[in-house]
This record gives sequence, structure tokens and C-alpha cells, in this order.
Amino acid sequence: MTIANPVYSTKFCRYGAEALREAALLIRAGEPVAVPTETVYGLAADATDSHAVAAIYSAKGRPSFNPLIVHVADSDMARGLAVFSPVAETLAKRFWPGPLTLVLPVRADSGLSPLVTAGLPTVALRLPAHPAMRALIRESGRPLAAPSANRSGAISPTRAEHVLASLDGRVRMVLDEGPTSEGLESTIVAPEAGCIRLLRPGPVTAAMLEEATGMPVILGKGDVAIEAPGQLESHYAPSKPVRLNVMRAEADQYMIGFGLMPCHINLSPEADLREAGANLFAALHIADASAAARIAVAPIPTDGIGAAINDRLKRAAA
Repeated sequence: MTIANPVYSTKFCRYGAEALREAALLIRAGEPVAVPTETVYGLAADATDSHAVAAIYSAKGRPSFNPLIVHVADSDMARGLAVFSPVAETLAKRFWPGPLTLVLPVRADSGLSPLVTAGLPTVALRLPAHPAMRALIRESGRPLAAPSANRSGAISPTRAEHVLASLDGRVRMVLDEGPTSEGLESTIVAPEAGCIRLLRPGPVTAAMLEEATGMPVILGKGDVAIEAPGQLESHYAPSKPVRLNVMRAEADQYMIGFGLMPCHINLSPEADLREAGANLFAALHIADASAAARIAVAPIPTDGIGAAINDRLKRAAA
């Protein structure tokens, strides 16, 4: 189910005290606002207000069976929304604030809109590191549901200009604080008694999770088809066909390289996976806007954060 969306006049504001106050007023009025995090730009709205959450789904054209991540200002706010196991506490202490999302049992008295959880008994929670998102949560006094600030299924936004290109006229306000530092959406995990289930790879790698907890990290879903964002087969997709693991582009292809090689744009000439992750979505935006008919992407190693890069590329090419 998607909901028809009215056309708005989108205000583009550089992040600062005045813009923050205006954004918080919009949040309290039930309006979504695009705001940067360290991962990608998010489309934030009051997670306790069903009308506000519905406005996120409407602006993005996002299917309502796809749950949203709820962003919190501190661990105390998070504990008021979900039940934390000892493993979850360990992960939160080690990786918050930062790009890790925990899928935990939602508290009966959380006050969250049921649209946030898409009818599931769990909620996805993150304490972001970016000061703009944390300040907006505090200023508005609400936990904020915030998927990526783009049309559903399209390339994620790592700059405010990407948000405008996708959602101009569909949201009231975009807060601009420059490019995001991580460039990839958060890692999503479901802590369990004997293991950690990795639902979406991201900047916090499986090795980092195992080192922090001493527990095995298991790839794969649970008993439901979609229990966290980013699990749709086709996602993060440009408008053009994408070919993966290409060493030499054909004449009609825009080549995204990695390491020293001939290409139109290079994710990291030094073959640094962190740099490649930070540049991935921006490169896809540039390739999609080029005159080329197709996009080609060089092979990316799968170790470390390379697993997250390859996950996004596989879904972009699906």
C-alpha cells in the first residue's frame, strides 16, 4: 500500500540553530524533514505520530510492509522503546552512537506508531553519531523514524542535492550539512541468545560484531520475509541497467572503477574499501545522470565493509 502525496514547496536550508528550530517545529506539526546522518540523509518524522509516519511512506512511495528505523538521542530514550538483552546492551555500549541498528522486542508502552514496526513485534533502533540528527531529536522532543530521504528503491542520498533531486516538492524542508561521512546505510542486526543475526551489512562489519561480543554472526532472515529495511531484492537502484564485476567498460557504459584502472569515476584509486563505501552512492548518482545508457562497476573485494558495498551493488543491479 502507498498513499497519494501532495506537492509541497521544499525549503533548502543550511544546518544551523535557526534552521534546526524550524525543522523541529515541522516535526512537532507532523511533517517529515530531510536531515543528514553519518550514513545517508534521512527523511525524519515523529515516530509516535501515525499521520507523520504515513507522510514518510507517502513522500517516498514506500510500501507499508517495510519497517522503519527509529532514531534516538540517547540510550535512555532507546530503553523506553525496546527491551534490551545483555547482548543488545553490549552492542549499544560498543557501537553507539554510530552506524549500528538493533532490532529488538518493542515495549508495550513504547508509544510508537504501529506503522513504524509494520506490524512486527520488534523495532529497529539507532543512536546516530551525526550532531544534526541528534540535535533534531532533542529539539523536537520525539524519537524520529527516518528511512533514507529518497524515492523508495532509488539510489540513497549522501548529499542534500541528492535529496532535492529525488524528493523536491514532496517534503517541506531539507537540512544541508554537506556530504555524509560513511556513505552507506547502517548495519542492522538482531541480537539473539546464541548468535547475532546480520540483517543488513554496513559500516559495522561482522568481524567487529564478533570481536565485541564473542558471539557468531549469522547471515540471513528470520521467520518473516521483511523484518528490517534494505531487505528488498531490488533496492538502491539507478534508472539505468547496472553490470557488476566489469574490468573494461563497453562503449555505452559509464565505468565506476576501484583501484588503478581506466574508468570514468573511481570509488578509491588506492583500493581503500572505507573510501569506496563513502563514495559509492555519489558515484551511482553521477553515473545515472551521465549520457551513458548503462552503468558498469569494477569488482569490489568482499572482505570487511566490502560485504556492505557488494550488498548494495547486487540490489542496485537486480
